[in-house]
Amino acid sequence: MKRFAQLYQELDETTKTSRKVSALVQYLGDVSPTDAVWAVWFLCGHRPKRTVAVGKLREWCAEVCAIPEWLFSETYDFVGDLAETIALLLPPPTRVSERTLSEWILTGLLPLTRMKELKKKSAIVGAWNELAQLERFVFNKLLTGGFRVGLSQKLVSKAIAQFSGVPVDVIAHRLMGDWQPTENFYLSLLSHDTQSSETSRPYPFCLAHAMTTAELDVVEDRDAVDLPDPVVQLTERLGPVQDWMLEWKWDGIRAQIIRRNQQTFVWSRGEELLTERFPEVVCDVDQLPDGTVLDGELVGWKNSHVLPFADLQKRITRKSVGRKLLDDVPVRFLAFDLLEYGGEDLRSRPLKERRERLETLLPTATDATSASALAIAESLQPDSWADAFALRQSSRERRVEGLMLKRMDSEYGVGRVTGLWWKWKIEPYHCDAVLIYAQRGHGRRASKFTDYTFAAWDNEQLVPFAKAYSGLTDAEIREVDKFIRENTLDRFGPVQTVKAQLVFELAFEGLQISNRHKAGIAVRFPRITRWRRDKKIEDADSISSIRSLVQQTVPVAIQSAPRAGLRKRKPNPANPPAKLGGLFAGMEED
Repeated sequence: MKRFAQLYQELDETTKTSRKVSALVQYLGDVSPTDAVWAVWFLCGHRPKRTVAVGKLREWCAEVCAIPEWLFSETYDFVGDLAETIALLLPPPTRVSERTLSEWILTGLLPLTRMKELKKKSAIVGAWNELAQLERFVFNKLLTGGFRVGLSQKLVSKAIAQFSGVPVDVIAHRLMGDWQPTENFYLSLLSHDTQSSETSRPYPFCLAHAMTTAELDVVEDRDAVDLPDPVVQLTERLGPVQDWMLEWKWDGIRAQIIRRNQQTFVWSRGEELLTERFPEVVCDVDQLPDGTVLDGELVGWKNSHVLPFADLQKRITRKSVGRKLLDDVPVRFLAFDLLEYGGEDLRSRPLKERRERLETLLPTATDATSASALAIAESLQPDSWADAFALRQSSRERRVEGLMLKRMDSEYGVGRVTGLWWKWKIEPYHCDAVLIYAQRGHGRRASKFTDYTFAAWDNEQLVPFAKAYSGLTDAEIREVDKFIRENTLDRFGPVQTVKAQLVFELAFEGLQISNRHKAGIAVRFPRITRWRRDKKIEDADSISSIRSLVQQTVPVAIQSAPRAGLRKRKPNPANPPAKLGGLFAGMEED
């Protein structure tokens, strides 16, 4: 465990990718295959099942330290991380264990699932008493399922490739899917036999870079009258539109469908096996030739139109799908790439060729006569970038997120390869909102208030409707943190009620009617775009103006994208809403 804790510290203390890769290469050379495979498993984002409630860990730590619960809570609020709080509070160990990472996992962590509470408590307190502070911190992270460090799976693949001499794309492929951290797997991971592959294993996903207005040198001031023409920058940056394949950017679940050895597998980009959740898709995949792998998007699809993502979420959260849900939210897989055909890996072939082969397999999404749950995503062929720009402007009415731009001659890469694929999303919605609640952040932000809740006007009251964590500079965070400390009106656990005075512009990707929230709406992916120092709280938008963006005929659909109109209300700063209402009781991940 000591060596793994050292690796964690080395990875956490640097932002240089070369040093991260070097640290992991060194670690792989220092430890046994059993330790190495567990380290790789954790670094790739896998987590063991949580074996103990965090409330019990708090209780047991307070008992060992002989401190009251309120003092533990105060310390936790300040530190912002449970694993670190426990590691800092516990007294020094009475003995130091030399057990390795794999030994701690196999004899200390995994057996907890079979223990009664008293025995579990004894085992965890005993472990704390054998580990130094840094090792305790890492152990606690593994125990709570909160182990994260700034190392992407792409960098893990790069380090293993550098250590083993096996090509990085082969390593990346072998790390995909649901593999188990065994010594045999690790040895197969390092094998120079590049032909071996498990039946169910997906390929690493090729990802797109965001094509933003900033990259097109478009002025960010949305109030400006004469904006530079983005069509000009597109032409200069990307060349002729004929060199590119354009597709709609669907609002669904990115997935790969695999048909090998007469078996079907549906994998999400997050490497979750979704086969059982989409039976209508699986039924049609079973008709594909053996040795076929498709890349595409799972979307809700009804009456020849894509359904809002909020409908698809009902399918995502269910492991077993009943007949009513199948009828209410039918799903279609829109394929936009063919990665394998007849068992042959096609990823090195140009996109144009892969697309031509794909078109021989499936009907197009625009074929209204096809009842298949499998279809080819529509390919757009504008005559100019001006036409492409016009298509992008129609995205909202089509319930898509914008356009995908893919070079006709591009290979199917691993991760984000610059210059091959671009996602050109439509501009988000914007509104002005008032900061009313704040909470300390986590990790490096634990000492500052960085988690904010925002409200808009509903008659004479400010009603919370969104939480946001990002968008401010470090200097602005310090300034807002100082304001919050000096203007706190009340406290509900870790949440502070703040004097209603600061106005911020928020951006969000979509919204829907929601009875779960006090405001009656739920916004998607909210973030702060700028601090509106020029506005007073009476200038903030109203819930009704934000709600008006929702299309009335289809409650969860999104209209075109005008700014939410301003509606002045008489403020009452001395009496901001004091209750958290339903926001913190059941707030969705927007």
